[in-house]
Amino acid sequence: MEVKINKEIRNYTESMFFGLSLRQFVFSLLAIGVAVGLYFFLRPYFGVETLSWMCILGAAPFAALGFVSYHGMTAEQFLRAWLRSELLEPRRLTAQPVNYYYEMLKDTIAAKEKELAAIPKPGKHRAKGKYTKRAVRRRRKEGQRHA
Repeated sequence: MEVKINKEIRNYTESMFFGLSLRQFVFSLLAIGVAVGLYFFLRPYFGVETLSWMCILGAAPFAALGFVSYHGMTAEQFLRAWLRSELLEPRRLTAQPVNYYYEMLKDTIAAKEKELAAIPKPGKHRAKGKYTKRAVRRRRKEGQRHA
């Protein structure tokens, strides 16, 4: 005798009817009921081949609902979450970071920047047209490259 044991205990489902869980069995019965109802409702209007395809297409969503699981949610839980997030409560989430520390010290920073702007910067006292030796050499090299 061989017994299957799931690696993850939370994935265990008890099979009750024909190797199906209760949920799968109920949805399978629902799919069969939809297929039979479509057959008797549409029989006067369509041929046998077209009618069989319509029954399959009509019953497939109900059968799939019993077996589908997405991110640990059943199909109706997933559909409810999708409808809620996409149709009922759609919202665009935008992240707008706020630097609270900067906001508190903004006035102090602006005052310090004004003080620093008033202090003359070194090197500004040179007269125009006077360059350091390094700047003269660099300009000569640039001129040779373009020539």
